[in-house]
This record gives sequence, C-alpha cells and structure tokens, in this order.
Amino acid sequence: MKKKNIIPYHRKREGRTNYKKRLKLLKSKKPRLIIRKTNKQIILQIAEYTPNGDKIICGVNSNILKKAGWKYSCNNLPACYLAGLFLGKKALAKKVDKAILDAGLQTLVPGSRIYAALKGVIDSGMNIPVSNKIFPSQERLSGVHITAFFSTNKNPTQFSAYKKKNLDLKELKQAFEAYKKKIMSG
Repeated sequence: MKKKNIIPYHRKREGRTNYKKRLKLLKSKKPRLIIRKTNKQIILQIAEYTPNGDKIICGVNSNILKKAGWKYSCNNLPACYLAGLFLGKKALAKKVDKAILDAGLQTLVPGSRIYAALKGVIDSGMNIPVSNKIFPSQERLSGVHITAFFSTNKNPTQFSAYKKKNLDLKELKQAFEAYKKKIMSG
C-alpha cells in the first residue's frame, strides 16, 4: 500500500497557526480575547468562531491612546494596560463579559506586555480565567520602573524621542492615572 503525501495547511507550513491549540480554544465555545504584539503597539480583539470564519466583535490597538492625547509610547506596560482597559469597556458595552485568552504562538512570560493588557481587560470588569501570579506589579503597570530608569539613564540616545517633544517621563505615572480614570468613567 502506497502512502499518500499529505500537505499540511499553508498557515501550519508557514508557522502561523497551531491548529491543536486553536481547536482547544474553539471547543470552549467562549469568545476569545486575542492579543498580538508588534514592535510599536499591541493589538487586542474579541472574536467568536463561526463556520465561515472568525467574527470580530470588537477590537482596539494601543495607538488609539494617541487619539485620546497619550504622549508616551504605545508599546510599554502602561499603554498595554490602558488599551486592555479600553477594549474591556468596549466589549462590555457589546454585552460580552466572558472570554478566554488566545495569545497565538507568542511566548508567554509572566509580567509581560500581554499580561499587562490582559490585566486591563480584567480590571474593566470582564471575566477571564487566569492566575493573578502572572500579572505585572501595580508599580510596573503605572510606569514607575520607566521613570526610575529614565532618571538614572546616562545614554543620551535613549529616550531621545521624548526629549525632542520636551516630555518629562517623571509625569508618566500621573498621566497613567488620569487616563485610567478617564477610561473607567467613560
């Protein structure tokens, strides 16, 4: 008997989808919180499975903070947390209050940007099953570690974009708290 040559799905060949992991997520029949990170932003979506393809219920990326006046990076822990908070509020407005995390093929590291965004979604009021041990500390979420590093940094090229805009990173924590309050109230 001759063996057939089976060609895997092209997304599997390209290393873009783990179908075993995806099937486990789909079997839960809950909406998925999809979190993807890039070099400049974090992308968050709530999706449901349909036979014709996934249906995106709502989504945001951290660049939405710039439209609201955020002057700092859209890729740091405070921005990821605020983007998660924003998505959670948006999802709750669309009557989605439960989800499961879908981080794709990304390596999950406790205290990372993915978990900062997840913490924001949970703090908005959504129910996502996860351990509290993986989240960054509140000091890191508010940007205290960035401010401390900025004040002791001797390299003139680091933080040059902030220096060109005359931004003081010492005000990052106050800006974070103001945006958090603004998102939670609106």
